[in-house]
Amino acid sequence: MTDDLPMRVRADGLPERVRIHEVGPRDGLQNEQTVVPVETKAEFIHRLAAAGLTTIEATSFVHPRWVPQLADAARLMPMLDDLTGVRLPVLVPNEKGLERALELGVTEVAVFASATESFARANLNRTVDEALAMFEPVIARAAGAGVNVRGYLSMCFGDPWEGAVPLPQVTAVCRRLRDMGCTELSLGDTIGVATPGHVTALLTSLNEAGVPTSALAVHFHDTYGQALSNTLTALRHGVTTVDASAGGLGGCPYARSATGNLATEDLLWMLQGLGISTGVDLGRLTATSAWMAGQLGRPSPSRTVRALSHKES
Repeated sequence: MTDDLPMRVRADGLPERVRIHEVGPRDGLQNEQTVVPVETKAEFIHRLAAAGLTTIEATSFVHPRWVPQLADAARLMPMLDDLTGVRLPVLVPNEKGLERALELGVTEVAVFASATESFARANLNRTVDEALAMFEPVIARAAGAGVNVRGYLSMCFGDPWEGAVPLPQVTAVCRRLRDMGCTELSLGDTIGVATPGHVTALLTSLNEAGVPTSALAVHFHDTYGQALSNTLTALRHGVTTVDASAGGLGGCPYARSATGNLATEDLLWMLQGLGISTGVDLGRLTATSAWMAGQLGRPSPSRTVRALSHKES
């Protein structure tokens, strides 16, 4: 869409390469009022892959009653069989969801836990302990089938009902997910209240509890405009996997104060300016997000998409 790129200036203490875990097709579209046709979802994922993204969270095998926007998961996955060299993890809520995913040949799954009791009740209708007990056989069965399991942990920094979340509380749930067999943990700032100092404190607490930085990813929302500064803080701590959503799609249907995820284009602009490699083409990605915004009938919330699209026009 454009040849405009930021000036590259390397900074000390940052990784050479970052893997972007693209969540737009799942976490983004599940929160849209518009139900996107399955053919459009498949094209979206193909366009994201063509832009260079190698990890694209494709869909969710949650019951359609809870997330009707992703009710077509079983139809979507076979439409992605031609994608080679692209990881296509899916979210599974329980053993039944895992069984459906395994039948379709899925090789990576994710479970979605909560660091707080209030959100566990709102999102999973269970206590934290009950939710973890539900996930334990899911993780064990997936591992037995040679399937990697990512553990999402929501409300790591703040909860709309409980306020600030104590670090030991988050660390304890992370340890339990790790001990169950999750190969990666994604730390979610579900309502976007984290600040850089808080990010450093949590990452340090996890390291002290025996959770290595190499097993961690970060997932920031931009409610208060802190997503990029929080991401940079995590990178300085050694994190090399960052969740982001093309065009800034998404939020959380169970947390009204949550705005969209960190936009992949905004993240990419910062990473390119720092000379950090991702393998993603910013122009192709921007064009993809502009196209998806057209499918949804509204402008992209990503500042980078808007800026580059304006220059192109």
